[in-house]
Amino acid sequence: MSALLAADLPRMTVEDFLAWTEAREGTFELDDGHVLAMAPERVVHSRAKFAAARTLADAVASAGAPCETFVEGPGVRIDAATSYQPDVVVQCGDRLSGDVRMVDRPVIVVEILSPSTAYRDLGRKARNYFRVPSIAHYLIVDADERVVTHRWRGEDGMVVSKDRTDGVIELDPPGLAVSVAGLLPPAEDGPA
Repeated sequence: MSALLAADLPRMTVEDFLAWTEAREGTFELDDGHVLAMAPERVVHSRAKFAAARTLADAVASAGAPCETFVEGPGVRIDAATSYQPDVVVQCGDRLSGDVRMVDRPVIVVEILSPSTAYRDLGRKARNYFRVPSIAHYLIVDADERVVTHRWRGEDGMVVSKDRTDGVIELDPPGLAVSVAGLLPPAEDGPA
């Protein structure tokens, strides 16, 4: 869930934002210079994030890919005034220094939908993530509906989208294969 912070905050660049967040608790994103605070997540969101990260990390290890999986860690810079903090990101290439706060070669980004962020995750974020040349795949996990939307760059550079409820998703680059079931949290037994 997200909410715009106080309207009296000035618009920021990514560099200003990184300095501003250094002294603050919580998770924030910067969208066109505006700071957004991320609200605490539901348990199902946390379970889905863990499942997706574990599945992607296992796939990276199995493939021997020169990549690393991060959970709600470093951000993804879109432009000078926008940076997002995906739930999971797979960064490929040389290993990053431990003090880095933004990945420089994200290949896969994952967002877990929540009722309050679905509009942004499916719209603005989806468009903006593909402005980053290294991003080849955007996985949008709807834990409530048990659907994974896979968006990827087609051969002609056009973004292609497919909703998946089962099977295997090929993520090439970097040459990974992940099961849809692995990206989803365990099925709930029903209402408590």
